[in-house]
Amino acid sequence: MTPATASPRRYVQRVRAEAAESTARRIADAFLALLMDEWFDEITLDRIAAKAGVTVQTVVRRFGGKDGLLADSVQTLATQINTRRASPPGDVGRMVENLLADYEETGDAIVRLLALEPRHAALKAALGFGRSEHRRWVSDVFAEPLETLDAAARRRALDALVVATDVYTWKLLRRDMGHSVGATAATLVRLVHATLAEFADSDHTRKERR
Repeated sequence: MTPATASPRRYVQRVRAEAAESTARRIADAFLALLMDEWFDEITLDRIAAKAGVTVQTVVRRFGGKDGLLADSVQTLATQINTRRASPPGDVGRMVENLLADYEETGDAIVRLLALEPRHAALKAALGFGRSEHRRWVSDVFAEPLETLDAAARRRALDALVVATDVYTWKLLRRDMGHSVGATAATLVRLVHATLAEFADSDHTRKERR
């Protein structure tokens, strides 16, 4: 192959690769859009394909099925969630505000997935990743106050903060009790401050006794 013929071929290959990637992203976006509004086990490949403007064969060839789509989409969803939750260190009010903005967008979908978790192996892996990401986020957001605690207290404090900011806590306040976003935010801020204060006081007392 001469340089003259190699260049057009590389161009065609690049265009095809870009088109394939664009199609894959369109399929994943269609799946995520459906997932935000519906139950995972009721979403069909036919509807995903129709929403993405492709054939079912294209979906299967690229992702293998819904389980493959879920595994691929978890990373995209995690990036979106992390972007919404980003907040200045130490600003509990902003942290809660951004957390609730995320839950208002994704909370109902996540609760539906959690309800189906025992029935689908693919969901176990995806939700397990989500739990680890939430714990990592909490650890990062509260890194400064957590660093002042000893290892055992830090672990207990982190557990309490994960619970205070969990999607089920949001569901209890917003969906089950019917509180507004503002009232929910105020409750979460109180829970977070109370947790931080309790562990800070306990750690200070332990240090004084030494």
